[in-house]
Amino acid sequence: MDYADMLLLRFGEFILKGKNRSRFEKTVLRHVKEMVKPYPNVKLTREFGRIYVELNGEPAGELTEALVKVFGIASISPVKVSRPEFGDILAASRTFLHLIAPAAGTSFKVSARRVWKGFPYGSIEMNKLIATPLLQGYPGLLVDVKSPDLELKIEIREGHTLIFCENIAGVGGFPLGTNGKAMLLLSGGIDSPVAGWSSMRRGLEVECVHFYSYPYTSELARQKVVDLTRILSRYAGVIKLHLVPFTEVQTSFTGIGQDNLIITLMRRAMLRIATALAEKEGALALITGDSLGQVASQTLPSMNVIGRATALPLLRPLVMMDKSEIVELSKTIGTYDLSILPYEDCCTLFVPKSPTTNPNLRIVDKIEATLPGYQALLDTAVAGTETVLITPYGNEKPEDLVPAQAGLQEEWF
Repeated sequence: MDYADMLLLRFGEFILKGKNRSRFEKTVLRHVKEMVKPYPNVKLTREFGRIYVELNGEPAGELTEALVKVFGIASISPVKVSRPEFGDILAASRTFLHLIAPAAGTSFKVSARRVWKGFPYGSIEMNKLIATPLLQGYPGLLVDVKSPDLELKIEIREGHTLIFCENIAGVGGFPLGTNGKAMLLLSGGIDSPVAGWSSMRRGLEVECVHFYSYPYTSELARQKVVDLTRILSRYAGVIKLHLVPFTEVQTSFTGIGQDNLIITLMRRAMLRIATALAEKEGALALITGDSLGQVASQTLPSMNVIGRATALPLLRPLVMMDKSEIVELSKTIGTYDLSILPYEDCCTLFVPKSPTTNPNLRIVDKIEATLPGYQALLDTAVAGTETVLITPYGNEKPEDLVPAQAGLQEEWF
């Protein structure tokens, strides 16, 4: 990749969205601008369906690693650039082959595309004019026009010619935030970070809500959630993390003789608190990492009773996925190793021996209605919520970020 003078970014599925296309492309461009801020020499140019990233000496590998995480980018090609003149194109193609050093026996093909009609040679003619001297200079290459190991692509444009052979897959999806905002209930487990990533990939701006029960949960458990959010922020730039003190709410469910319903009651309380935070933050939905049948609170009867605690749409991106599929995706996005660290969250500490898989909504409503000071406990938890702004590498500056919601405590990590 050291040969690259430029990165060619291609947009994803949103290009089919007609009148929304320009807005979506501008959103991706803003996200790309944020990701390349640490590289001051980079110059960006947007064209229909593409963004060109002129490197001007900046490291292609590092930038590619960052930009493949931008939602809405379908693929990236490291590109060598030459002038749109035949001699320069041939010389640059020779240099390109020399730098990528294909092994002897590699099958090969040239695919030229004349975008600039003022160029004197057509696309098919250029294939022959470039391929013949390259094959003479690299006798180890073999011609294969149907399924070559190496396809040298040449795009001839009026201002420059692009030469490349790689298509590095991006995450695709919709540009971040183009489909609204939602609140993710983020635990320290495997599922919820994957649910958050999946939601961001569909164009949702995500804010995270984590419930902690000090002193029952440790500072290490809190830091684990901060680190998980930081990994997600590599795909988003900045993510708000709302840390909710849940001890008083959680302990209010103990000693009432309904141990088998504790998880149901806790999950409903979490949804109520997350709904209140969503109203403050302008979010229109809640996201959970539920996977149907995985645990007692994720049976269909349980999800029905728990979900009735909020009037907001409750999004469950993983609901039909197997655990093995979720684990593989968590490894792909980089959250798995953190998620399996043995720091318990508030849910795992209070799991009863026999949680119900078929709670009765009427009984649950009655318990909540008769629990002393229940609404006040929820309001106190909302009021005591701490908002932390998380950036990818922990080097954020307050002046570069959007302030947190007024009235909430604010920290920078």
